[in-house]
Amino acid sequence: MPSPLLLYPLPGNEARAQAIALALQGKADVRVMSCVVHAFPDGESLVRVGPPPPGSQAVLVCTLNHPDARTVPLLMAADTLRELGALQVGLVAPYLAYMRQDIRFQPGQAVSARLYARLLSAHFDWLLAVDPHLHRIHDLSEVYSLRSRVLHAAPRMAQWIKAHVNRPLIVGPDGESAQWAADVAARADAPVVVVQKTRLGDTEVRSTIPDLHLHPGRTPVLIDDIISSGRTLVAALDHLRAAGSPPPVCVAAHGLFAGDALGIIRAAGAARIAVTNTVDGVAAPGVDTIALDADLAQGVLDLCAAGCSQPTSFSISGTRP
Repeated sequence: MPSPLLLYPLPGNEARAQAIALALQGKADVRVMSCVVHAFPDGESLVRVGPPPPGSQAVLVCTLNHPDARTVPLLMAADTLRELGALQVGLVAPYLAYMRQDIRFQPGQAVSARLYARLLSAHFDWLLAVDPHLHRIHDLSEVYSLRSRVLHAAPRMAQWIKAHVNRPLIVGPDGESAQWAADVAARADAPVVVVQKTRLGDTEVRSTIPDLHLHPGRTPVLIDDIISSGRTLVAALDHLRAAGSPPPVCVAAHGLFAGDALGIIRAAGAARIAVTNTVDGVAAPGVDTIALDADLAQGVLDLCAAGCSQPTSFSISGTRP
């Protein structure tokens, strides 16, 4: 790559940027640069970035949990890098926020998925994210006008399950997870069942679990894309415990663990919890981490390379789903 590739981690993303840079050694002229965010007492932010050499490719690294606090400094950094001469400005956002509200469920609601997409698209040349929470939007290119790539965590999750769980039974905790669970199960050479869920409110869920006697001697592994409130997993864990299953394992791509989520999942009987490292600051003793840094590095290299002009999706294994 002829021009330098500069990684600018927003506060809290320094370890991820260093790991990506390490994975890119020998493949690119990569450097980790400074990006300092100062908060004034009145709530405003001051952003200062290490000036990029003219013609360099700048990549901001910022996972977007707690997005309201992170987005304004992120956009300031992107525009400043462009003003200072960066050839292009990309964004590595392993967790991409504001994908849930993709239609207007009630009169007057903001369709935040589309609004946020327009905001980021106006400030960045490309975006790399891990398994966005897609529902009625089936591809990021439907709402993002920049170049985008989605990295799929299922191969790494399946590898972790094969290495750490004896005779797994993959369990999707609700209908939305069915495609996820089937993909991981195929890669882990394991059978799969899906729980039927009815959501009664923001934190109340009713679930019906399939007959586990069809899969004797197997350890249930609950698979989901996001652990947020944890209520969906808790409902499934309660049913598994009532059915007399072995202590289940929970595996997810994004571990947000909002509020008391981690505690209630453990209290509901989870024997082990594993999440990929898309979200910083949520790991706790007893939570296993599935690293995606090398795969993010390859995504950065591909998006920075000349000729990468079409939104596309790829899996960690390098094969397109």
